[in-house]
Amino acid sequence: MGRMLLAELAATSREVAETAARSAKTAALARLFALAGPADAPLVSTYLAGRLPQRRTGIGRSSLRELPPPAAAPSLTVRDTDAALGRIAAVSGRGATAARRALLDGLMSAATEEEQRFLVRLLTGELRQGALDALAVEGLAAAAGAGPAEVRRAVMLGGSLGAVAGALLAEGPAALARFRLEVGRPVQPMLAQTAADVDQALDRLGRPCAVEEKLDGIRVQVHRAGREVRIFTRTLEEITARLPEVCRAARELDAGSAVLDGEVISLDEATGRPRPFQELSSRVASAGGVLPVHPVFFDLLWVDGQDLLDVPAGERHARLARVAPEPRRVRRLPVSDPSGPAGRRAARAFADDVLARGHEGVILKALDSPYTAGRRGASWLKVKPVHTLDLVVLAVERGSGRRTGLLSNLHLGARRPDGSFAMLGKTFKGLSDELLAWQTRRLGELAVDDDGWLVRVRPELVVEIAFDGVQRSPRYPEGITLRFARVVRYREDKPAAEADTVERVRALLR
Repeated sequence: MGRMLLAELAATSREVAETAARSAKTAALARLFALAGPADAPLVSTYLAGRLPQRRTGIGRSSLRELPPPAAAPSLTVRDTDAALGRIAAVSGRGATAARRALLDGLMSAATEEEQRFLVRLLTGELRQGALDALAVEGLAAAAGAGPAEVRRAVMLGGSLGAVAGALLAEGPAALARFRLEVGRPVQPMLAQTAADVDQALDRLGRPCAVEEKLDGIRVQVHRAGREVRIFTRTLEEITARLPEVCRAARELDAGSAVLDGEVISLDEATGRPRPFQELSSRVASAGGVLPVHPVFFDLLWVDGQDLLDVPAGERHARLARVAPEPRRVRRLPVSDPSGPAGRRAARAFADDVLARGHEGVILKALDSPYTAGRRGASWLKVKPVHTLDLVVLAVERGSGRRTGLLSNLHLGARRPDGSFAMLGKTFKGLSDELLAWQTRRLGELAVDDDGWLVRVRPELVVEIAFDGVQRSPRYPEGITLRFARVVRYREDKPAAEADTVERVRALLR
């Protein structure tokens, strides 16, 4: 099997993005995996998901505004690309910016125009498509003659599509049996769907469940084998060395071996309320931090040689209660009759109390549900208040990839007391194709300056923005920004003078 050209991957990525039919998308991905073979499949699957093995390359959007002329014909392989990005990521020290620029130009000069577009989207994060992971599993299964369900489970337990793809294409379906839950090897976490409120969640579950507090912490998966403890994030990055407190807590559990799912949190000692997420994130980002943190567990996936993934959630929690003391377990309320008025009142009161104590919201979990690793299952439903602000568009960046020719990434501002606007952050999330086309026309009418990448506009257009919280940030003039901002709708009925103020935004900062 020859080495795959990046052009094949770029063309398939474009085909999948432009094709509506799921069957056609899956067929295109199956052809790609068959062409890639076991050697290139791990890297191909990583790029398809919009991820980089290097995680960080030091390449910002500004570095991608002006690119060298593209190559006339494809010659760049996916492995050439990975090697080039590895060299870029390794650059450091004096002169790093110039050295990184030279290496980037070398890579882009070897890429065709379509490959350049693909690389820009990959490097800026615009290639990330959560839904593509499921399609890629189906495409891989078709390429290897395996069952999609078996491939999906192997990916969940094997930690990555790439690892499974390499083994499956090299050895066939029999390789899937190797991928099972093992202490020390992280599995992709189970995720929750969203419900508008507690009553809707109870209606959708329609069977006995538990209401658990949803903590504003950092998701961790803790593996213990004897005295050895390993800790992984939601993205399966190992952070054991950064959390000695969690290691100590894991060693105190009443089990010889265990795999637990939970959150790391930090509480204010005076009020008992959670500290700002940014403080916690900074503490977990590096070893040696002084901010006190501790784990709170909500699920048990393995204990003393027993795989509990397919055990009902109610029984898993009972096993967790025997392993972990109450202070180490998430607060929860069982609801045996989700349709009864007493159960509903109790569930709503529990959720209100969780919010009053400063946490994110609640998650309702069906007691009969297995742990479906890596899936956003319908048996877990999260409920949390949605914050919205009416902000003013100050500028917009030109799109790339699928959004080439469109105005995409919005710069958002809130009103200051003197009538000027302070930038709070950016977003290109939540935009449908129709809304993207509309905002391109409308913001073009408001443009006052255009440097070819950033279009500054008159601060007149108000947009409703949903977000998960406010955090401190030295990058922006008021020292605050929004977490996970996304567009809800435009408010042409509202003048900029009635947009939300910096003071209101600051009041949302815990």
